[in-house]
Amino acid sequence: MALFSIKDVFIVTGASSGIGKAVALKLIEEGAKVVAIGRNEEKLNELKFDCINSEHCFIEKADLCEHLSDMSLFLQDLKEKYGKFTGLAYCAGAILLKPASATSYDEGLNLFNINYFAPVMMLKSFCDKRICIGRGASAVAVASADAFLREKGLCIYSGTKAALQASFSTIAKEVAPRGMRVNTVSPSDIKTPMTMNGSMQELRLDREKLYPFGYGEPEDVAELVVFLLSQKAKWITGHDYIVDCATF
Repeated sequence: MALFSIKDVFIVTGASSGIGKAVALKLIEEGAKVVAIGRNEEKLNELKFDCINSEHCFIEKADLCEHLSDMSLFLQDLKEKYGKFTGLAYCAGAILLKPASATSYDEGLNLFNINYFAPVMMLKSFCDKRICIGRGASAVAVASADAFLREKGLCIYSGTKAALQASFSTIAKEVAPRGMRVNTVSPSDIKTPMTMNGSMQELRLDREKLYPFGYGEPEDVAELVVFLLSQKAKWITGHDYIVDCATF
């Protein structure tokens, strides 16, 4: 039996590739409709083509950092087009591999805008009763195990993800009386275009021996995200879940 119905509409950010794409595909497979947000329209169209039911996938090309000061209006516009939202899966993100001594303020601010301020502002706006369904609504953000692994060169990145975990769990307490749930998931090394290219690939290869089951796939994370978004997890809120098989 499917987890959702066509009345359930979810926002998925970072839907053009990696974990975001896997989450969007899984939600649609489970019967929901998805508003897929990303910056790459070509890849969003590929997502729509790959869907089991393309009529349930709605593409929105957008750079969320351009909406930091007007996120409520951005989501209000989406609500007018698609109706009130059942859930939010924030999967967009960026990474920066640099020692602290070589990192500039502008680089740090840009990463915090993408990985922290955008999801927090979106969650704040999503929880408005004019935008989400209210009781029964659920939000999940993809954080990272690097928030506590604290590898060299990931000073800012680890900070953005630790801050994201903290703020989402705090907001979970604020919206729980209204029947809304908020959680995060923190994957370790997952094979995505962002984590398996360039200098990040070298870091991941150094940790390959830690994983007895090999690196994770985007679908491994998507399964947990979709579960947390569903009513199967109706008694779970305010938590961070590590997606990992590493023998640290």
